[in-house]
Amino acid sequence: MDRRGNTLLFVSALLASAAGAAQELPAAVEEIAAGVYVRPGQDAVVFEAENVANIGFIVGDRCVAVIDSGGSESEARALQRAVHGVTEHPICYVIDTHDHPDHLLGNKVFADAGAQIVGHVKLAPALAQRAATYLERASAQSGRTLDRTDLVVPTITVSDTLELDLGSRALRLTAHRSAHTDNDLSVFDVKTQTLWLGDLLFVGHVPVLDGSINGWIEELRELSAVTAARAVPGHGPASVPWPAGAADTLRYLTVLRDDLRHRIEAGESLRSAQESAGYTEAQRWRLFDRYHARNVAAAYAELEWE
Repeated sequence: MDRRGNTLLFVSALLASAAGAAQELPAAVEEIAAGVYVRPGQDAVVFEAENVANIGFIVGDRCVAVIDSGGSESEARALQRAVHGVTEHPICYVIDTHDHPDHLLGNKVFADAGAQIVGHVKLAPALAQRAATYLERASAQSGRTLDRTDLVVPTITVSDTLELDLGSRALRLTAHRSAHTDNDLSVFDVKTQTLWLGDLLFVGHVPVLDGSINGWIEELRELSAVTAARAVPGHGPASVPWPAGAADTLRYLTVLRDDLRHRIEAGESLRSAQESAGYTEAQRWRLFDRYHARNVAAAYAELEWE
């Protein structure tokens, strides 16, 4: 099989259902550049479906780096099988792009197999604050009781930049200021000029704000100056051209920020703003009705103190 180009590799992982019966969770990974594979997620709400976030892996001459482990053990095992379908090299790293559950609840599967977990220096404290909620909702979704041992945090932390060598393949990791969250990490594959952005970039799926709207706009503008052939969004297609792929997320965030600034200056309440602020963007995004109102609340709380 030719591994270059947009090769689709279909693999499945066996998992136990709540009743103990065997089920299969398929994982389709797409090779977007030589040795760079993405399993595109679906547009769905976290904990209401599997396979929500874009996850994947990069293959070096020595070992493999998984980028985001998925939202469950079953997702992680499916991705693990996808890796094994491509290469015999071991998985040496799992890189968490941030602390949201659809991106890292599969960490334990890879850690148990010997991989080191890599993440932003602020990821573990952020995850600790929400651990109880994540575990409760993940347990309900999976049909089995999860505990704190199921939340595996980074053993290698990044406070600025870090380079990982997969064997003739350098990955440059950058820890960002508060943006989508306060613990966003991006990954740049030097060999293919692929920029893996996690949820710093949304395409089609409405952006979700859990950090700083001002910081997110600033970080994306700086990232737009990075020379890259393509970027992998946290939600949306497997890859988009760069920096053109940043345009929609930047527009949404800027429209929302500017609209809220005017409303706050005019003395409009949060409740009123949630009913209309930024609604010129409503037809441009999927899941707008599920996430936009909370984006307004998060941005309002930040901007009212400017």
